[in-house]
Amino acid sequence: MRYLHTMLRVRDLAAALDFFVSKLGLRELRREDHEGGRFTLVFLGTGAEGDGAEIELTHNWDETQPYPTGRFFGHLAYQVEDIYATCARLRDAGVAILRPPRDGHMAFIKSPDGQSVELLQRGGSLPKQEPWASMPNQGNW
Repeated sequence: MRYLHTMLRVRDLAAALDFFVSKLGLRELRREDHEGGRFTLVFLGTGAEGDGAEIELTHNWDETQPYPTGRFFGHLAYQVEDIYATCARLRDAGVAILRPPRDGHMAFIKSPDGQSVELLQRGGSLPKQEPWASMPNQGNW
């Protein structure tokens, strides 16, 4: 058995791609437009050699209402080289850091459609650093 992808329904494909590609740094691997079914599938990944994990963004063309948060969806998780630099870059791009990396190891953000994304420091935790160490949580994740 091999993990293939996680499917996320998105209402605004452009906003989702801005978040996952422009801000988070994933790459669009392939796209499938299904005219008859009136939906588009966009597959995203890191593009790193040996990393086959993907996110499948499903955009139903006629959906106008936000999707409710699913009961069985928890979060996506990505390992990053520098949790502080990643969070600073995302914050500067307008992404709210909901659970700051106070411990030098873990942070949470959300996509425009409300999907929770966990960021984890590669290797051991970094030494605690301001402003992150004293930054409070925002909302929920």
